[in-house]
Amino acid sequence: MSETLLQVKNLKTYFHTEEGTVKAVDDVSFEIKEKETLAIVGESGCGKSITAMSIMRLIPNPPGKIEGGEILFDGKDLIKMRQSDIREIRGNKISLIFQEPMTSLNPVFTVGEQIEEALILHKKMDKKQAKREAIKMLTMVRIPRAEEIYKAYPHELSGGMRQRVVIAMAISCSPRLLIADEPTTALDVTIQAQILDIMRELKEKVNTSIILITHDLGIVAEMADYVVVMYAGKIVEKAPVIELYKNPKHPYTVGLLKSKPVINRLQDKLYSIEGQVPNPLDMPEGCYFNPRCSKAKDICRKKQPNLKKVSEGHSVSCWLCEEVK
Repeated sequence: MSETLLQVKNLKTYFHTEEGTVKAVDDVSFEIKEKETLAIVGESGCGKSITAMSIMRLIPNPPGKIEGGEILFDGKDLIKMRQSDIREIRGNKISLIFQEPMTSLNPVFTVGEQIEEALILHKKMDKKQAKREAIKMLTMVRIPRAEEIYKAYPHELSGGMRQRVVIAMAISCSPRLLIADEPTTALDVTIQAQILDIMRELKEKVNTSIILITHDLGIVAEMADYVVVMYAGKIVEKAPVIELYKNPKHPYTVGLLKSKPVINRLQDKLYSIEGQVPNPLDMPEGCYFNPRCSKAKDICRKKQPNLKKVSEGHSVSCWLCEEVK
């Protein structure tokens, strides 16, 4: 049985603004095992990316601050570590693929120089060794003419090529955990498929665990072993991927799955969940999803449900799954 690599326990990341406090991540708990792919899904603004940034200790302070909880990596709490120790882990043992490749690459340095930086810093390679390894990484992510691309600047590459370069940077030190934040956003479907194939290969070759942050449920079905569904900063459901697709419990999860287009099924229009994600400065009473939920009961509008286990590995935060006394 695989060992647990990362445990996030009761994580709370808040942003303190002039208008009030935004609870971007509010009491979130999950774990990922070695060689496992965990998907975190939900609409924009639900706290997926802030969860990733919290794990990497990249929350801008001020206005953001990790207010509570634990992030245990190999049994050590990342929240309590000094910045010097975190820098040893960041980009080395834990890597992050940012959502937008153009803004995560430095326009004034060549692709090769940016990949080499981590190798020289963390692996103590000299310039010649780092160059060889950088070209090897570019080849691994299926970049043709790797030696030429090594000398190129980011603006000379297409979006798909830049995303491959970002992945090459992230895996250059063979991280034990790779966090991919919307790695296929703004890419055409052919390039998306290639990027996902690369990530699968890397998981096998480098034995890396992956946290995949996405709103694309097609990618989740294809890639994930376990799924965490977030809404308004909280986890509303988590389960193994097959269990979640076969037996979704939370009305929000059901709505997300229904909104996925299905080939060969005649539809007048695509299903969408009514309403909008609530204003984080003005959250509704009770369950945060209740204003958009067609099955909401009186208690849903008054009291926040806890995350309860409904079967092995499957937990839900919904009053419909509890016997209300």
